[in-house]
Amino acid sequence: MSEKIATRPEQLESATRRDFFKGATAAAVGAATIAAFGSVSAQASSSAAFKPIPDVDIASLQRVKQKLVQPPFVPEHDQVATGKPKVIEVRMEVEEKLIEVDQGAKVWACTFNGSVPGPLIVCHQDDYIELTLVNPATNQLQHNIDFHASTGAMGGGALTEVMPGEEVVFRFRATKAGTFVYHCAPGGPMIPFHVVSGMNGAIMVLPRDGLKDENGNPVRYDHAYYVGEQDFYLPKHSNGTYKQYDSLLHGMTDMLEVMKTLTPSHVVFNGAVGALTGKNALKAKVGESVLIIHSQANRDTRPHLIGGHGDLVWTAGSFTDRPSTNLETWHIPGGAAAAALYTFHQPGLYAYVNHNLIEAILLGAAAHFQVEGDWNDNLMTQVRKPGPITA
Repeated sequence: MSEKIATRPEQLESATRRDFFKGATAAAVGAATIAAFGSVSAQASSSAAFKPIPDVDIASLQRVKQKLVQPPFVPEHDQVATGKPKVIEVRMEVEEKLIEVDQGAKVWACTFNGSVPGPLIVCHQDDYIELTLVNPATNQLQHNIDFHASTGAMGGGALTEVMPGEEVVFRFRATKAGTFVYHCAPGGPMIPFHVVSGMNGAIMVLPRDGLKDENGNPVRYDHAYYVGEQDFYLPKHSNGTYKQYDSLLHGMTDMLEVMKTLTPSHVVFNGAVGALTGKNALKAKVGESVLIIHSQANRDTRPHLIGGHGDLVWTAGSFTDRPSTNLETWHIPGGAAAAALYTFHQPGLYAYVNHNLIEAILLGAAAHFQVEGDWNDNLMTQVRKPGPITA
């Protein structure tokens, strides 16, 4: 065979033991073994219904290089697939960098391509994603990537481990249509440390024939924006000011202690307070439909568009499921991504928030949509201006 990537069972077993069960007790490992292999009759009945996914001659497929862009923007893409499945080539470089979350609050972030969240990848169902993951020699830590959209143990994490100064090429077939999280998962406590340090993103796998409404009719969008919600856990001095560190590793111990409290210091959209508000507001016009892809790699969230709705919402992220309609607020569990489509009917400034309003207003989980167009008094108007009480 021309390609011999580390996929032998003994290699995956070794990686699993090293990374996932690091620090696990023998009892815990034993329980996992019983759960996996305990029921022979269940295995026999389920295997009868098993249908292997047919092989594809990958060498015969067209290759396309996708230019990744910084969120909230998304790569150029077709909403309906053209031709046969393709191999989508993407390149991501890990960057460990100091970022400002808010005034006076900085954190050493682990990032894919320098942004929090990492860039959105877009493909169609049955396309292949071929990722080159680069870990420059200037970084301090080992990194990898776990794709929730992939099929295979550890989501590719065992096959993408790269030390500083290395790169790896990894490929998977996007068998499920929907929105999915990806994140770094290097093992043990480093998994949550990397994720809450910003090392996560999302992939959107569109159905080959495009999105459908609740009745199965085709729908299209004029704009697509990617909102990555991030919880940060910044340590403080005794006087209440945020600590700052010379490097990523210097602050890790203190940050892990804050993480154990499960109380974030910040909950933000796209890496920082105000990253998507004011001059950074997302743009649209009256009559335009906007697809919002929203991910949260670690904690549950509840998006809400103030003054608008989720006309169509794929709350669980699966595009093959019938979308929910006309939602005021929708729920996204931690470790997932969802998509919502809304057509704007009125101009003005809309707030898009995590409707835990403490997190939205006090911790930073808010964005703005600036919508242009003509106002419609029939939909909303002020009947009488404020004045003296008349009754």
